[in-house]
Amino acid sequence: MSTTVAPIRDIEVTLLANGVRVITEVMPHVRSVSVGVWVNSGSRRETSDQNGLTHFIEHMLFKGTENRSAEEIARSVDSIGGNLDAFTAKEMVCYNTKVLDEHLPKAFDVLADLVLNPLFRPEDIEKEKGVILEELKMDADSPDYLVHEIFSSNFWKDHALGRPILGSKKTIESFDREAVDSFYRGAYGSSNTLITAAGNLAHERMVDLARQHFEKLPDLGPRPAEPAPGTYAAISLKKKKELEQVHLCLGVPSFHLSHESRFACYVLNTLLGGGMSSRLFQNIRERQGLAYAVFSELNTYSDTGCLMIYAGTSLKSARKVVDSILKEFSQLKNEEVPAEELRRAKDHLKGSLMLSLESTSSRMSNLARQAMYFGRFISLDEVTAAIEAVTAEEIQGIAKTFFGSEQIALTILGNLGNFKIGRQDLVC
Repeated sequence: MSTTVAPIRDIEVTLLANGVRVITEVMPHVRSVSVGVWVNSGSRRETSDQNGLTHFIEHMLFKGTENRSAEEIARSVDSIGGNLDAFTAKEMVCYNTKVLDEHLPKAFDVLADLVLNPLFRPEDIEKEKGVILEELKMDADSPDYLVHEIFSSNFWKDHALGRPILGSKKTIESFDREAVDSFYRGAYGSSNTLITAAGNLAHERMVDLARQHFEKLPDLGPRPAEPAPGTYAAISLKKKKELEQVHLCLGVPSFHLSHESRFACYVLNTLLGGGMSSRLFQNIRERQGLAYAVFSELNTYSDTGCLMIYAGTSLKSARKVVDSILKEFSQLKNEEVPAEELRRAKDHLKGSLMLSLESTSSRMSNLARQAMYFGRFISLDEVTAAIEAVTAEEIQGIAKTFFGSEQIALTILGNLGNFKIGRQDLVC
């Protein structure tokens, strides 16, 4: 076991003998503690036949262990006023709890128990299939969710990043105990596991708790490297007659999560569609009244990324919305961002970042993200300095790199009638 102290914030890192990392950040002026057990194996590690299995296992871990029933798992944290949650992402799974500092040992015992000792009873697997199939139907009834999924499936064609985290009806129905247990044992290993905690806690105590529960977790060895996925500039028009609105996603490739130009991408995303003062919001919603919801988002992963714009509009306004987005692309390529607008975008980004890190749960998540993707801890001063260093010239360079007709992917979902749009209509 080895321990290091980060030179920034109150962060300490301990590597257990089997490779599990324990990272804490002390926040002495709060009474809560947030703890997360992170498994560095999200849905992108699945084959097409396994699609949805990572998320399915996340659900199954709450269905009972060797020590607790599903009801006891839920009741144990509820009874102390805390919360217990989990989520599956493309590149990770997280199981987390937030409680008063005095209840940390009990909450972590529950958290570790559900992660390490699942039963995977066949009858529970069959019941959970029904639950997740209903979740799948619920999401399919949400057009803004559905258009994002269709866009992703085309943008990262034939790659796990393009497949839905929930899986499909066919794959979910195929899962059995053997498939669930085999995938679990191949993904939940010591070198793949990270424990982060933030709040009113002592690092040594957190390490002791982690050692008690996780020191016997087996080491699965290094994971084979995989090539970065390609991106595809597909145009997809999907008809859904019952929809009142037309929903569209228009996107281009972007840099991966740890790229040296990531801060310029953050600033670009902010001024393009990251808030109420952004260009897209002001132009498409406020000036033209074409949409209620319009925004841009930056989706970045370890080896790829996408800058995507979403809008919900009427059929008669759909082409005008697309044209308005392309006009913003063209302007960002051909003209440098004015100094005042750049200043606003930087201040918005810095303010959002600072506010997002005020809670113990956000600090806990931030620790995991930095450990997984950067292998070091970045101070707020370093981040704000990097944002301040972004220039109008750098933003224009990114726009020139990615805002080309041949790289634009477009998905439109709705009661489209005879609506058509092609590559020749996406010139910017």
